[in-house]
Amino acid sequence: MASVLRAVFGYAFLVFMVRVVGRRPGKQMTPFEFVLIFFIGGLTLTFVVGDEASFTNAIGQIMTIAILHYLIAWARTKSSAFARLTDGTPLVLLEKGQWRPLAMKGMRIADDDVMASARDKELKSFDEIEYAILERNGEISIIKASEML
Repeated sequence: MASVLRAVFGYAFLVFMVRVVGRRPGKQMTPFEFVLIFFIGGLTLTFVVGDEASFTNAIGQIMTIAILHYLIAWARTKSSAFARLTDGTPLVLLEKGQWRPLAMKGMRIADDDVMASARDKELKSFDEIEYAILERNGEISIIKASEML
């Protein structure tokens, strides 16, 4: 039973740490951020596995994580407050030519990150951007100024 409780704690801790580290888009993550996420996962795995390496414990831990993940996904569909807690909310980074410095600083997003997403939509300058929004999944959505007319 102790191994199942360690698995629950390890999963919850990893979800929490990923939220704390931030939700930068995968293609904008630095090598340091990738290493950090994998390293934290490895440390948590060591904690979860502990000194008990039996097949029964492994199956119990895997099933516990699968069930916990399923329950969290189900709870997100039933409660918008819980979904906001686990996934966050979209954040406006740029609105009608005005940067939102608190949102950008809090998410560690630079204006160059926004411009990289704008270039993906073939925009060449900030003047062409009406809104830049950091979505819940970590992607930066760009709404062109011409789309708002």
